[in-house]
Amino acid sequence: MAGELVAHVVTGGLIAHAVEPRSGAQAAAHHFEHGLCLNCGTALIDAHCHRCGQAGHVHRTAGAFFHDVLHGVFHFEGKAWRTLPMLVLHPGALTRRYVAGERARFVSPIALFLFSVFLMFAILAQLPMFHFGDSAFLKNGGGVAELQSRLGQERTKVITELTHLRGELVEERAASNPDASRIAKLERRIADAQSAVHDMGVAQRALPGVKLHSNLGSGFEGWMEQKWAHAKENPQLLLYKLKSSGYKYSWALIPLSLPFLWLLFPLSRRFGFYDHSVFATYSLTFMSLLTITAALLITLGAGSGWIIIATLIAAIVHIYKQLKGAYSLTRGGALVRTMLLTAFICWAIVPLFLTGLLYLGLAD
Repeated sequence: MAGELVAHVVTGGLIAHAVEPRSGAQAAAHHFEHGLCLNCGTALIDAHCHRCGQAGHVHRTAGAFFHDVLHGVFHFEGKAWRTLPMLVLHPGALTRRYVAGERARFVSPIALFLFSVFLMFAILAQLPMFHFGDSAFLKNGGGVAELQSRLGQERTKVITELTHLRGELVEERAASNPDASRIAKLERRIADAQSAVHDMGVAQRALPGVKLHSNLGSGFEGWMEQKWAHAKENPQLLLYKLKSSGYKYSWALIPLSLPFLWLLFPLSRRFGFYDHSVFATYSLTFMSLLTITAALLITLGAGSGWIIIATLIAAIVHIYKQLKGAYSLTRGGALVRTMLLTAFICWAIVPLFLTGLLYLGLAD
């Protein structure tokens, strides 16, 4: 488990490092050799080639190579320590400044997003709250089938008891000297039993039915039922596929978010899809880090209910601050758009993403 965690973190850092170039200020601290650029042959006049951008001094030692690995994982060339505080405290200013052209000062949105997603899945995979045990709720129809069976058994028992009580009531009323108190007691028990039978019948109808392989239909519905039946036979494989798909396709949340961000400014010529892409990527990065923090706090014993509430509030406040700062909105405009975007996230973006993951999990 620990080795897998380290592997995920290193992989995320290397990928992020690959798409995030060094800042000029950081690389300038390295020694350089006057002469020709080893990449394009241009005469060097500074620490970097002014034609292709490669550093004038290149290393060929194993120690320097592993230093680059650690740099990619933990430092992002120092820019992360300027970017992360702004992402948390001033997300709107960070988004606006990056869009305006301050690229060398901050970690690019996609690099930070890649690293945060790798880190999130690496950490969550180790936490007990994200382990599903033997996934018995999927097997043989799962908990639904078991609940249906128990409800049926209990309802049969109550119906049998109800028949017995009615017989006793008839006998008592037919007696030469009927006991009024016993009759009243039997009537109350019969009323309670009738109510219980009715309630369990409603519960049975509300639960989804469990179909067998032989009852599978044709077309898309039959295909989905067949895939679901196979998933129930091997629930651990389905859960693994869902986690793996979420890990690999988390980037799909960015394009999914763009149409809904555009809807917040449908007639504006000031903001294009690039602005929305930077906004969405930085926002998703913060949400990944927030999820990590909340999961760790719950694992350490903090009250899960309070942590979840605080996490939701923090997410909404962050969206508000980022919208207000990134798009230079008034408080009222930012508040309205925050409410709209929150609704889009809850009712469109996340459901679409989860539906895609479920399809991918069942399709193979």
